[in-house]
Amino acid sequence: MADAKRVVPKFDTEAEEAKWWYDNREQHAEALSREGKRMTREVLMKRIEVSKSVPIHVRLDACDLQLARELAERKGLPYQTYIKSLLHEALAREAGRAS
Repeated sequence: MADAKRVVPKFDTEAEEAKWWYDNREQHAEALSREGKRMTREVLMKRIEVSKSVPIHVRLDACDLQLARELAERKGLPYQTYIKSLLHEALAREAGRAS
């Protein structure tokens, strides 16, 4: 799939989008990782450790938060760490597009 064009459908809600990404996670795993491989728990925790965290308050849709908690549990991570890692990767990806 490395050379194939990835088509992401339009979604009516963030919950629908989150479910689609989750349901298609295996197919898009390489595209979602900056290294082109699955991030291990150890690598993720090291990234979080060395970063400087600033506490903020963000309102999230209850369904998105529940999904994040479930996915984090499957990965053996605290849900806030998991959300932070997803945000970090998304921001890095967007910054690369803006360059």
